Amino acid sequence: MYILAIDTSGAALSVALLDDEAIRAEVFLNTGVNHSLHLLPAVKYVYEQAGLNTDAADLFVCAIGPGSFTGLRIGVGTIKGLAMAAGKPVVGVSSLEVLAASIAPVSMNICPMLDAQRGQIYTALYKMDGDFLPIRIGKEQVAELEPFLKGLTEKTIFLGSGALKHAQSIKKILPDTSILAPERHCYNRAAVAGILGLKKFQEGKTSDTLTFAPRYLRPSEAEKKFEILQNGKALIHRQKNIKPR
Repeated sequence: MYILAIDTSGAALSVALLDDEAIRAEVFLNTGVNHSLHLLPAVKYVYEQAGLNTDAADLFVCAIGPGSFTGLRIGVGTIKGLAMAAGKPVVGVSSLEVLAASIAPVSMNICPMLDAQRGQIYTALYKMDGDFLPIRIGKEQVAELEPFLKGLTEKTIFLGSGALKHAQSIKKILPDTSILAPERHCYNRAAVAGILGLKKFQEGKTSDTLTFAPRYLRPSEAEKKFEILQNGKALIHRQKNIKPR
């Protein structure tokens, strides 16, 4: 089974083409350029390098978040279009799970940590199972850094953009129970997403292509402004309808 997988949940863009779990071609770009400029050319490139036509994929996999709002919209929108055009199934995988799966097998807790700005992180806790795949042991959440770290009691390895950004705080708060993964393990890879997506597909966990959407964990700034605007309009409407005594 050929699998096209993409991950645009963070600053880096990754696209991979797999034959079951075998990686045939992969592109990784961490240039700071908007993902919309390179995503489709990267998709075309992996097909070409694998010697396959662009209609070869049997399954489409995409990291659906949490992560960059803009990046997630680009990735999910692209994979939906490709899957619908091909009439093939699509699977969404957690960007935190993809990150957790990128670390070498360890016995300790794994804490993927994505920078959510404003002193917050997207995170969850995982353990490795017997097949060296991450099993989530805590909910995915957007959390304040310090309270989250102070709630951890077991030895934990941290990785991801949030771990890189807050490395000093992690070591200060958890000096004896924290390990920081090398930076090479702190980026999401589409090939890993593809393998996780294949597992979900084999378990029957496909997504509805029409309703396939990012998972943000918190509203975007645009959504917050819209809610404030709507609440303001509702308040004005109620005030206008209050009859004077």
